[in-house]
Amino acid sequence: MAHTHMHIPRCCLASPGSLDVEVEGHQMRVDPTAGLIVPAGAVHGSSARCAAEVWVIDAPATREFDRVRPIALDAGRPVGISTAHWLEWARSARRAQPRRRLDIASLQAAVAAALHEDWPAARMASQFALSVPQFNARWRQLTGQTPQAWLRDRRLDEATRLLRARWLADAVAAQVGYASASALLYALRRERGVGVPELQRA
Repeated sequence: MAHTHMHIPRCCLASPGSLDVEVEGHQMRVDPTAGLIVPAGAVHGSSARCAAEVWVIDAPATREFDRVRPIALDAGRPVGISTAHWLEWARSARRAQPRRRLDIASLQAAVAAALHEDWPAARMASQFALSVPQFNARWRQLTGQTPQAWLRDRRLDEATRLLRARWLADAVAAQVGYASASALLYALRRERGVGVPELQRA
């Protein structure tokens, strides 16, 4: 028996990847902002360029879901996780509008290679040829964080790794883009609740 397939991103914050889905020769995308309904019998395949956690829900073929439909996820999701909950929600979910793909992995790689440099929102937005307001809005939808909060987490993650490897605090601060060791240590204490002694003991 043919089934309708509903592709819904499972985890937006921990794994903000996307799933590329080809349906009858047409390219679609599932990411933290949009799911996808694939009608029963439609030939389709999928691939992911980076980590993406997606639920695939099999539902009986019905007239309501007889065509491909991207569905917007910005209005919330059902509380339950049963097929019945998702189908009821999907019946009234609005159609997602086409949006330019943001390759999160490419920005992650660029930032990781130059954490010591300044990364204002304008520089990050330029990676995708977007205005700063457009980039800020899209990035928050995809990751659940503002660009600067996301950048701070990347810097503190790397600082934590280096301090555990017994790098000196001054060297770590320079490596990850903090003006001084004291500024870095203050940020670690405020954001992570740890200092150098605890990290180096770990």
